[in-house]
Amino acid sequence: MTEIIFLGTGASVPSRERGLPAMALRQGREVVLFDCGEGTQRQLMVSPLSFMKVEAVFVTHLHGDHFLGLPGLLLTMGLSGRTEPLRIVGPEGIESLLCNILGACGDSLPFELAIAESAGGESFRFSGFSVTSFPTRHGVPSLGFVFSEDDTIRIDAGKAAEKGMTHADIRLIKEGKVVDGISSEDISSGTVKGIRIIYTGDTLPCEEVRSAAMGADVLVHEATFGFDETESAVKHNHTTSVQAAEIAKECGVRALVLNHVSNRYKDRSPILEEAVAIFPDTMVAEDLMHLVVTRKEIRSV
Repeated sequence: MTEIIFLGTGASVPSRERGLPAMALRQGREVVLFDCGEGTQRQLMVSPLSFMKVEAVFVTHLHGDHFLGLPGLLLTMGLSGRTEPLRIVGPEGIESLLCNILGACGDSLPFELAIAESAGGESFRFSGFSVTSFPTRHGVPSLGFVFSEDDTIRIDAGKAAEKGMTHADIRLIKEGKVVDGISSEDISSGTVKGIRIIYTGDTLPCEEVRSAAMGADVLVHEATFGFDETESAVKHNHTTSVQAAEIAKECGVRALVLNHVSNRYKDRSPILEEAVAIFPDTMVAEDLMHLVVTRKEIRSV
């Protein structure tokens, strides 16, 4: 089971209803963040997540609304006693920018920052999943990210019973171990594909997003503008709700979540309606919206 918690879903500036961009993914006991706009640490505090459990932060680009919550989050982690290293991944320039901001604060962190600058194509491993970057098109160095749950073996209960396998034995075999000479090949009936979730960040519609999103379970795509502002979307290197829906349909994803909607749309229902007309399995992200993603369903909790 993979959980998505939208911490901030606005664009450029916060509003009373919407914080700045940040999305958390929880897989088992591990939590990773995608973007970290101003106020993210407060949103984490009112969410079902602990900010101390965050293993990594993936930043799509260095515009302030996607990045400026990170220094405060790091300092709060330090004040709260964090000692475990934190991985940070972002585009070129993120290391010097972050170090300069933290240096200006005059504080040192009691934990290590493992900072990686990416141009796209790098993969980062975690327990049970990986996150891979891909380039996007936003007028500045920018990235999207693919969350990929590891494939798992499908256990044939009959074969396992014939060989006298216990639940503990099966758990070890799923982890890739051999028990009494029995491996996964001996009691499996194929594999179960892992969940794939795409987070685009800010971008024009582009082939890189389409390639990453093909066959994904969930596509979280920016939709800063509605169809009525297509010209503005092109001018500012963004995507409309209609364009995002067309990409979701073309790529055959299971569900589309529209994110990063401009505050000019106080009522988001028109944005949703024009996307649903093209791709019915669409929803609009709201702050603290919580989704559970499994092979069988995608549901809100």
